[in-house]
Amino acid sequence: MKLSTKGRYGLRALIDLAQAGEGAPVSITSISDRQNISERYLEQLMGMLKKSGLVKSIRGAGGGYVLAKDASEISVGDILRALEGSLDPVDCSALNSEEGCQIADSCVTKYVWQKINESINRTVDEMKLDQLVQESRNMECQDIPDHAACKN
Repeated sequence: MKLSTKGRYGLRALIDLAQAGEGAPVSITSISDRQNISERYLEQLMGMLKKSGLVKSIRGAGGGYVLAKDASEISVGDILRALEGSLDPVDCSALNSEEGCQIADSCVTKYVWQKINESINRTVDEMKLDQLVQESRNMECQDIPDHAACKN
């Protein structure tokens, strides 16, 4: 499975939004500047994330985007599926009862694909946005000599 720039940039943008905003609207321009992602592309990504109910847009002066839910309620899987669709690297018709498969009863590889699909989905669903924000802050603190500004 290979994620496109939609998934990679969208995840970076939401980590930035959660970290920079902390409840206040964050402009596309500020995310673009910090993450080095074009504003036009970010607008497209935010539109997809808004449609999926992960972000809300605030109009007017001081407007921008905010998370639609608490960061602890948004998983990496939610973000990636909103931008990429299914995360299953193998689309096996033996696993999809609606489609069926002519050799489903004798196919052993369907168990391999099922385990891979389950593992990927479980992993991205267990990782929450707030954890990534904290990890980002921890990484930033490593660059500060006395870590004084980083103490929680």
